[in-house]
Amino acid sequence: MVARTRFDDSDCPVARSVDAIGDWWSLLIVRDAFDGSRRFGEFQRSLGVAKNILAARLRTLVAGGVLAAVPASDGSAYKEYVLTARGEALFPVVVALRQWGEQNFFTPGERHSQLVDRREGRALRPLEVRSHDGRRLDPADTTVHKVAPPED
Repeated sequence: MVARTRFDDSDCPVARSVDAIGDWWSLLIVRDAFDGSRRFGEFQRSLGVAKNILAARLRTLVAGGVLAAVPASDGSAYKEYVLTARGEALFPVVVALRQWGEQNFFTPGERHSQLVDRREGRALRPLEVRSHDGRRLDPADTTVHKVAPPED
């Protein structure tokens, strides 16, 4: 088997983030955790992924601090997987991917799921990238700067 390329020492935050998530199965596991899945069987039924792949992805997400394996809330011998603060910080990423998918991969009127505000029952506003002073930013409005480590 070919070894997976690692980016955990990259100076690019996008590369390190992708490295922490691992692959698309892992991101779908995180999505399901936001939707309330907690047990191995719940993830497996929702995703239809092979058990060995699911087990490996859950181990990676736990090792990366995205999920925590905790004793089952019903007192049984099973484990449950809950989002950590690091995992919950992925919420805007999942929302952005969802909104991007809604815009680009469904025809008008085609059935799809939609994330709604629990209190208002309405769809979320599209996410926007904003400057420090509140201006809406597009890719042409930004540039990447390398941050130097502090000097001793």
